[in-house]
Formats: sequence, C-alpha cells, structure tokens
Amino acid sequence: MTKAPESVLVVSHGHPSYSLGGAEIAAYNLHKGLNRHAGTQSRFLARVGYPVVRHSGTALMSLRQKDGEILYHADEYDHFLISNRNTQELEQDFIRVLRDLRPDVVHFHHFIGLGLECLHAVRRTFPDCIIVVTFHELLSICHHHGQMVKTGGSKLCHRASPSDCNACFPEIAPARFLRREHFVRSLLKVADFFVSPSEFLVDRYVEWGLDRSRFVVIENGLDIAQPTPPRALPSPTARRSRFAYFGQITQFKGVDVLLDAVTRIPENVWGDDAQLMIFGGNLERQPKAFQEKIEALVERAGNRVRFYGSYQNSEMPRLMRSIDWTIIPSIWWENSPIVIQESFFHGRPMICSNIGGMAEKITDGVDGLHFRVGSSEDLVDRMVEVLSDPGLWDRLSAGITRPTTYEECAQAHLDLYRDIATSKARPAQAAALSA
Repeated sequence: MTKAPESVLVVSHGHPSYSLGGAEIAAYNLHKGLNRHAGTQSRFLARVGYPVVRHSGTALMSLRQKDGEILYHADEYDHFLISNRNTQELEQDFIRVLRDLRPDVVHFHHFIGLGLECLHAVRRTFPDCIIVVTFHELLSICHHHGQMVKTGGSKLCHRASPSDCNACFPEIAPARFLRREHFVRSLLKVADFFVSPSEFLVDRYVEWGLDRSRFVVIENGLDIAQPTPPRALPSPTARRSRFAYFGQITQFKGVDVLLDAVTRIPENVWGDDAQLMIFGGNLERQPKAFQEKIEALVERAGNRVRFYGSYQNSEMPRLMRSIDWTIIPSIWWENSPIVIQESFFHGRPMICSNIGGMAEKITDGVDGLHFRVGSSEDLVDRMVEVLSDPGLWDRLSAGITRPTTYEECAQAHLDLYRDIATSKARPAQAAALSA
C-alpha cells in the first residue's frame, strides 16, 4: 500500500489572522490537523492584499512566531477570469516557494486573489505532485460572487450558461462568458481531485462539466475544545426562547427575512422572555437601500431584537451560553456554513432556509426545522412552533450528530491523498513491468 504523503502545502485565499471567513478557517484547521498526525508536515500559504503592506521586491511575507506559515501578497487580480495578472511574480515567488518546500501535495482551499494560474504553476513545476481543490461556493461557475442568485433581486439561479449569465450582466457579451467558462474549467482540470463539504455543491459542479469520479465529500473540521452546556433557565417552566443569528449582514444572508418574521409573531406567543440576538457586522458596507430596509425593520421590531456587532470565532462558546436556537435565513444556496457545525457542536438546534447545503446539513424534524427560502411568513410559523411546543428543543437537540473534528477531517484528507498517490503510481508500475 502506498504510504501517505509526508509534505503538504495548504493554500488559502486568506489567513485567519487577517480574515475570519469560513473558508479561511476551514483551510487553517486542515493545516493544523495535518500537523497533528505523525509523519506528516503541513505548511500554510495564504494570500493577503491591501491594506496589508507588502515587502518591497517580493510577494512573499511571513508571520512572526508562526513556523511554516507564509503570506503571499497579491493585488493584481482579474475577478472575472479568477486570474492573476502578475504572472511574473508567480514565476518569481510562488514557484520559488514550491521549489523550496517540494510538497508531495498542494491543496488549494481557494484561489481568489491568487488566480487559477497557480494550479498550472504547480503542475508545470512538479508534474507528479498531487493537486487537490476544495470548493466552498460556486465562484468558478457564477460571476455574481459565486452566489447563483440573479442580479437585481433575489431570484435563485438553477443553471449557468453564457446566455443566462449575460442576462445578469448585459454589459458582458455571451462570448466572453463562454471564454470564461472554458478558461476556468481547463485550469481546474489540472487538479487530480476535488473536495466539497456538501453533496449539493458536487451536483452543481458536475452539471457544469466536471467529472463526478474526481469528487469526494469531506466535511470541514472544527477546532473547539468543549461544548457549551444548554442555557441555564430561570425556572422549570421557562421556555427555550432565545434565538440567534451569526454571520455577516448582507443582502444574501436573509437578515431582512428574519427581522420581518420577528415583527409578525403575535405578542401573546412572543411574550416577555423571547429575544432575537444578532451577532454580525458589515451592514455599513451594503447598498444604501438595503441599509435603510434593515433600519426600518429594526425599528419595527423594537425590543424584540438586540444587535451585538461582529464577533470572533473564539468567542462562540461564550456566546452560545445565552442562546437556545440558531437561525440561518440565507436566500442563496450556501454550502457548508461553519455556524451549522458550531451550533451542532454546542447542541443548539437550527432553523434554516430549505435549500442548498443548509437543507442537506440540517434535517427537518430531526436536528432542526426548515422554512421556505425567502418567506418570512413560513419562518413565523416555525418560530411560533418553537415557542409553543415545550418539548421540541429537547427532541431536536437529542437528534444532533456530533460534527467532525479538525483531526478527523485531516485523517480523511490523508486517506484521500494516499488513494490518489496509489492511483497515480499504478500506470508507472505497469509501464515499468512492460518495459
């Protein structure tokens, strides 16, 4: 049996020290998990850009007191083609890292800001190196931030084609979208294998033209020490009536749907004990019309809602102490939001939109509840059900399955790397035998 590769380079579009998105955390947790396994050494290369100041003359930077972690400064990026315009620095600095480290595996957890050319650079520098790509959303397929939501509204997109994409972006000709599709897909096919945290995302990429036999579903791993006990109730008859939203406040996250639902729940059901707690920021970066809509909904909701601002993932165990339910009202497909794993790790049932990776990860009536995407009326019904059924929280909490740890996730990846290495070795062995 082929042994597991010993040297892995995990590549991410951001470092958690600068950017706390779910994909960055997932990539960093894989890096840490791989280094927990004897015989494997992982290094971590993360893209940074403005406002981080680069070193003159080189794209390469380092984090002090962080062995094996490299920063790669890249700002010359073509968002349409997911391409790096600065091919000179790829040749000078990215390939220099590859030659210095000589990894057995290069695992891309994203290529935003870095460019898809990085995959080709790895293959050209080390033809036998194992290249793995993890998908976190649909950016390779959809120019609209990878959301697959129609521009100018919230209508979900079910397929991508040059004509459909031109309808969303009339200023971009269908021929350019066709060239984008061919360019992106041709560079992705350089990879040996693709990883997705959800079956939903696999289906979308297969429909788009990638080979299903080169996909595997591996859930991202969590690095949390201990679960937080259930919220201490003030009396034996008190309700599980504290709801929470965790995440950015953007047009696609459905916070407006959630706020509208909270204002519609009858007073005799809501009572004095119920509360919606919103942990998240970036509202000020959204379009003015959306900001005004949120502000009006907050005013209508009154003291039913409290805003706590942005948070760090390290704060999650403490924040979970004060809540009973987590709500994900996203109006786009989502893939595998880290808040699902975090909530389940701490034993909190979830209420979510009934689409994409959310509906796949949260089983209606088992460990959470679904509501029809974008429907505040349907969400009202679910929240009324929660507030009116005293035993529902206990039943759903008991149905939660413990999420994958970062060490278990790393082991699943090591098994994948070994399988790929075995498959790549077979043709060479056959050629040697026939020589």
